[in-house]
Formats: sequence, C-alpha cells, structure tokens
Amino acid sequence: MVDLRNCPSCGAFFKYDGIRDVCLKCARDEEKIYEEVYRFLRRRENRAATIERIVEATGVSESLLYKWVRKGRLQPTQFPNLGYPCDQCGKLTATGKLCDACTETLKNELRTFEAAVEIREAVTKKTGTTYYSNKRKG
Repeated sequence: MVDLRNCPSCGAFFKYDGIRDVCLKCARDEEKIYEEVYRFLRRRENRAATIERIVEATGVSESLLYKWVRKGRLQPTQFPNLGYPCDQCGKLTATGKLCDACTETLKNELRTFEAAVEIREAVTKKTGTTYYSNKRKG
C-alpha cells in the first residue's frame, strides 16, 4: 500500500518512501540550499560559524540546519559550532536526543530510583512484611 503524506513545506501530496520527508520539489529546493550552505561552511574562515551566522549569510532556516545535523549531512566534528536542540532543555547537542547534562541528570535519577527499589526489597525480605489492600464489595 502506498503511504501518501502532505509535504510539511508546501502542503502538496507525495508518496512517502521512508527516505524523504518532503515532496520531490521541496527536496530539490532543500538540496540547492544545502549545497549553498556546504560551500559556505567549506571556506576556512566559516568552519567555526555559529547557527545564527549561517542563517544570516545563507538565508537557510534553523530547522533545516538542525535536520541536516541530525541526519549526519553536516558533521559537528568538521564544523564545531553546529548541533541541534536537546529535547529536554533546548541546549545544542551533536548526538542523541538529549544533551550531556540532561543525560547525566536522567542517569542520576534512574540510579536514585533503583537504589530506592533495592532498599524497599531488602526491607521487605528482612521483615517479611507484605502489604495487602482490602477492597470491600458493596
């Protein structure tokens, strides 16, 4: 079965193939803009350009830059000031969905939770106490 979708850029219908998330016309337009951005970034003096500077110089939208970094078309290892917003706090990151700080916070919270569960299990084993809930019918 064909998966028809609306193009998020222009609203036209297109056959979604799992690769492109926009219609063919918009994909071609994006590719032209990508080539312009890549030529801009390849110049030695622009390799450390910030997102704001790239937007200002090329006219590309921030969302397209984020999309290209997420997909790996623009590598933060080559262009150190590129990234995309963390899903939690919005700080720029180059890998995953969360920045390093949010990842560490999540890990710490998970460790705390696991420790609480272990303590609860140890107390239950030691005392042999089990809690039951009485539900009355009526």
